Amino acid sequence: MTRTSLELSWRLLRGGGRRGLLGSLLTLAAVMVSTGLLLFAVGGNHAFAQRADADAWRHPAKAVSTSATAVQALDTDYVRGTPITIVDLAATSGRAPVPPGMAAFPKPGEFWASPALADLIEKLPADQLAKRFPAGAPTGILGDEALVHPGELVAVAGHRPGDPAMTGRRSGAMGAETTASPTPIDHYATGAVSTIPQIYQGLAIIASVLMVVPLLVFGGAAARLTVARRDQRLAALRLVGATPGQVIAITAAEAVLTAAAGAIAGTLLYLAAIPALTRITMGGGGWFVSDLWPGPLPLAAVLAGVPVLVGVSAVVGLRRVVVSPLGVAKRETPPGMKAVRLLAFGAIVVAFGLVSGSLTAMGRTGALVLVVFLALGFLSINLVGPWVVALIGRVTAGTARGPARLLAGRRLVDDPRSAWRTVAGVALTGFVAGFLSLMNPQAMPGADARDRLELTVPKAQVATVTDRVRERLAGVPSTVTAGETTSDGASRTVRITVPGGDAAVDRARTALHGVVPGTTPAPPAGSGAELYLLADLRTGALIVLVVSFLIAITSAGITGASAVLDRRQTYAMLRLAGTPLEVLDRARRQETLIPLAVMGGGSLLTGLFFAAPFAAGFGSSGALTLAGFVVLGFAGIIGAGALSRPLLRSVTADPAPRPD
Repeated sequence: MTRTSLELSWRLLRGGGRRGLLGSLLTLAAVMVSTGLLLFAVGGNHAFAQRADADAWRHPAKAVSTSATAVQALDTDYVRGTPITIVDLAATSGRAPVPPGMAAFPKPGEFWASPALADLIEKLPADQLAKRFPAGAPTGILGDEALVHPGELVAVAGHRPGDPAMTGRRSGAMGAETTASPTPIDHYATGAVSTIPQIYQGLAIIASVLMVVPLLVFGGAAARLTVARRDQRLAALRLVGATPGQVIAITAAEAVLTAAAGAIAGTLLYLAAIPALTRITMGGGGWFVSDLWPGPLPLAAVLAGVPVLVGVSAVVGLRRVVVSPLGVAKRETPPGMKAVRLLAFGAIVVAFGLVSGSLTAMGRTGALVLVVFLALGFLSINLVGPWVVALIGRVTAGTARGPARLLAGRRLVDDPRSAWRTVAGVALTGFVAGFLSLMNPQAMPGADARDRLELTVPKAQVATVTDRVRERLAGVPSTVTAGETTSDGASRTVRITVPGGDAAVDRARTALHGVVPGTTPAPPAGSGAELYLLADLRTGALIVLVVSFLIAITSAGITGASAVLDRRQTYAMLRLAGTPLEVLDRARRQETLIPLAVMGGGSLLTGLFFAAPFAAGFGSSGALTLAGFVVLGFAGIIGAGALSRPLLRSVTADPAPRPD
């Protein structure tokens, strides 16, 4: 029976006529976009995991003193405002582990540089960069395995165990895990061991939920495109003797065949986009191609999972055909939906309101709970959407003062699920826009202080270090003062202000190299890794919004065209009865824009509610997010609807029934 179902499904796909083929192509296009964007989300999470592992080896993994084979320390310097990660290593035995991206453990006096750092050393004057390193020119070039991103600046310096750089304690007060005191090691750390990569991974998961849930909703809706045409055809098969099992098998086979082709096309689309995606700057740089490639197992899971999702969604939509094929053939209006959908939505909102106040204090558990509630928020909006659309339809029809609005209202009441599918993408994007509009932190203190440097030293050494700094900067215009005591109470900062731009600051950094062994002058708090994170939050929010709008507008265009094909005989008969084409087109537009105004606004408010406990500030960026959603959402829907107008004109030109 399986073979017979496949053969019949293939014949139905080929024999559906020009408009039947167009319907199948719409489904294929929807699945292609869904698969490509789903792979983008999966690849993004894989890329951040790869970055976390590439960063881990720089952070010393303390070994038991009896097993230690080397000493490792970490520091961060800057050139032209860009951080340079400096890993200091000293072997204590002949079994010292070889660092990633290197052919051998560095010998004392050797200095290995990343390709980007080696280029800068060659281009910049020696007194601005090269003189910071004893060897001047790099001994070797680090491989990609040692780097977080292609343009990263990394240096690995070899020392003797007794060198001052390998014995002095380093202060971590100036940055988020950008320094580490000399530590005995016998291996290099792996995984997400530092805070910054963990933050990025957590944000990537949240961004994935904001993108993937609408994608899954869109992918499920793709299985129900041209649903009326298919239901009529399958109902006819049931009435001539096909069993429920045969109908289900035929539908599943047809959906899976179309979805499999769309999934393969979506994979090829993602592969073609990878070179462009590597140029997206996050964490200070772009990406390696291998980072964005999700790997064979995730790829196989997506290629298998998308057709299964589409097949299941198609089968779930067959309940009316299987139970009452005569009702489908007679085009009876299905029973209305229950208000329990609204109760489910309200329950999720109330539950989130009860726990949201404690999420920030729960650490990783709180982040996981937030992700779960974001997914539930999306699903609850998608659940309540058709019910609200039906309600809107009754109000619209009851208050209509013209034929176009009356037709729009009656269509919303007759098939709220189809109307919801057209606006669901933009409505769900409203949730994303509302959530992200409050997640727009303002600029951090110190972000513009590129002419200021700070050294953290023990209180007893402040005067000595201050004199030494003034001595080294004798030829560089600068101001040196003693700053406040640090939070631990045992250290103070020495502040250096160097006017004259980046070149003067880099000259001062080079002159001060080694003034405190193992410690480099740091920028003020809020201008190092934290500043990158702040910029990346905005970049990530923009990416999520762009992807969400791409899903929404694609969904609106495809489902709008599908709705015209589903109702082609109704449109044709109305046109034949004398209804002007402009009235039909206006009714079609109102059928979309009225639910969009209500559901888009409601989902936006829901997004604001879910983001309120974590609001980082609502300034011009947040206002632009909301304004952009309103403008782009309505413009996108209107534009997508305009693409269906020629199709509407075509289907109304010939009212004769077609053997689908």
